[in-house]
Amino acid sequence: MPGHDADTPAHRDDITVIDPDDIDAGTDALGIGAGEAPPGTYALVYSLATDATISVGALGTAAFPTGAYAYVGSAFGSNGLGRVDRHRRVADGDHGVRHWHVDYLGGHPAASLDAVVAAPNAAVECGLASALCAAVRTDGRNQTPLAGFGASDCDCVAHLVGADDVESLRSAAVDALRRIERQDLPSER
Repeated sequence: MPGHDADTPAHRDDITVIDPDDIDAGTDALGIGAGEAPPGTYALVYSLATDATISVGALGTAAFPTGAYAYVGSAFGSNGLGRVDRHRRVADGDHGVRHWHVDYLGGHPAASLDAVVAAPNAAVECGLASALCAAVRTDGRNQTPLAGFGASDCDCVAHLVGADDVESLRSAAVDALRRIERQDLPSER
């Protein structure tokens, strides 16, 4: 579009919801499983089948009630959104190294990675985390079981938000990204 540069939402790729099984099969729309993913921002949407007490490295231990959780991150290195496949492998039990806070949640036996919401070529990690937290806050649930989760390199309260079910949280992530796009915000990078 005239008047937009490459970092504005008008030139970003579409928001994509991905089934982790498609990543595993190498058939996802963004090429994450095939090793050809672009950079971008993502929300990993997990379900937690039972209440769990999880130790999250240096952040400490917290109670995670049964429900759904979305972790917001971004990947702008050489492998781009390929980082999501690593998180998928941790959740599947195929990769045991705990490097990021989300690895402790995703690697818990009661957790399952149910969906990935990706915004290719969009550097909106903190904006998405804030918008998602604000959207979910309206349901009255304790959204962030552990302050600082996923936010060790920014001023956000956390990059993890909880809700009652996966579908509501997945939809909230898509809606939040659409609102961010409509606002035509500049890139965070």
